[in-house]
Amino acid sequence: MDPNQQPGGGQPAYGPATTQPPQYGPPGAQYAQLPPPKSSGRGKWIASLVVTILLLFGAIGFGVWAYLGRQDFKFNSDKKVAAAVDIAKQQESSAKDKEFIEKEKNPLTTYISSDTVGTIKLFYPKTWSVYMDESGSGNLPLSGLMHPKFVPGLQSKTAFALEVKVNNQNYANMMRQYESKSKSGLVTVTAFRLANVPDVLGSRVDGEINNSQQGAIVLLPLRDKTITISTQSQQYKGDFDNIILPNMTFVP
Repeated sequence: MDPNQQPGGGQPAYGPATTQPPQYGPPGAQYAQLPPPKSSGRGKWIASLVVTILLLFGAIGFGVWAYLGRQDFKFNSDKKVAAAVDIAKQQESSAKDKEFIEKEKNPLTTYISSDTVGTIKLFYPKTWSVYMDESGSGNLPLSGLMHPKFVPGLQSKTAFALEVKVNNQNYANMMRQYESKSKSGLVTVTAFRLANVPDVLGSRVDGEINNSQQGAIVLLPLRDKTITISTQSQQYKGDFDNIILPNMTFVP
């Protein structure tokens, strides 16, 4: 008896390894083999392709933008430079014009009224023209206007650079006409003294001094009368504050 053969005629307990895998289940049954796991390389390739395409479009867009900017500069640079030069020239010309106008105001010219209306002395730009009436008609012993170049007529409704009057009404009565405007906020009223006549206390009114005219007016008592001196436009307020008022004198 073969020592490797089991008793009872069975197959050997031990022997050479078989090449076929062990079969389980009924004989002759077919079993499908599981497919190998799919590789993720294809998904990575698609993602890389999308990123590459996006970068390509971005590069193309930047290139187009840079090209158009270069072409715009190439064809319009002369116009842009010329426009910038024109603006610079206009600004320089405007600054020179203002400087010239300020220089032309000097030396200042002087006006002195008669003794009967307080010997009012005014210094004003020599580029201004003057109209003064001292005839004493009506309630105005003195009525005068000053304006650059020439003095327009009263019917022109011009906002004059300077108006000076001596009114026969006393100071208190003259100030009453601004009380309602002050309460409604149309004007501001402040105490005022001339630098050259510090003993006389008057008032300064800023705002709508006349209908639709924005300016400033100074009222000063002159015995039983009142001096009023005003500018009827913001345009001449600088001359009013820097030339007229600082140099003005009168005999109280």
